[in-house]
Amino acid sequence: MISPLEAKYKHQAKLAVKDNYSFDFLEMAEDYKERDLELGMVKNIRSFLMEMGGDYSFIGNQYRLELDGDEYFIDLLLYHRKLKNLLAIELKTTAFKPEYAGKMQFYLSVLDDKVKLPEENPSMGIIICKSKNRTVVEYALNTATKPMGVADYSLSKTLPKELKGLLPSPEEITKSLEELE
Repeated sequence: MISPLEAKYKHQAKLAVKDNYSFDFLEMAEDYKERDLELGMVKNIRSFLMEMGGDYSFIGNQYRLELDGDEYFIDLLLYHRKLKNLLAIELKTTAFKPEYAGKMQFYLSVLDDKVKLPEENPSMGIIICKSKNRTVVEYALNTATKPMGVADYSLSKTLPKELKGLLPSPEEITKSLEELE
């Protein structure tokens, strides 16, 4: 879901922002934190950028913004080559909350004023949450003045890397069962 945007960018922005992302490549344990999610994406940056759509370039994580002596940090900052704009990503391991939209509005305003180059288009934002209620998202973005979207994500149900090797493989189980017969 994307908030209001100039007509000439609306179609391209809808193509650039998905409603759901699959981060199966992360193979996270059940009790991960937002920082774990972020670092997993940075560690697997090629897979992450491909899941985002392939037209993105990675600028940085924990991208520092300074405003009147205070520091603010954007989880991930990308650049969309075709749209020619910055893309701020805020990661949440919880369900979407309306206050996340206000924080993203702030980040986008600062990016457009302090970071965006004159020839670039307005910055966009994606809040990627564990889950979202579409009605809450629609109300939260209804009066948003900056282009942003809210997406959810899924993780692989495979065994985390740190547990692999501790359990027998399917082949080993089959062999053990055959020996019992």
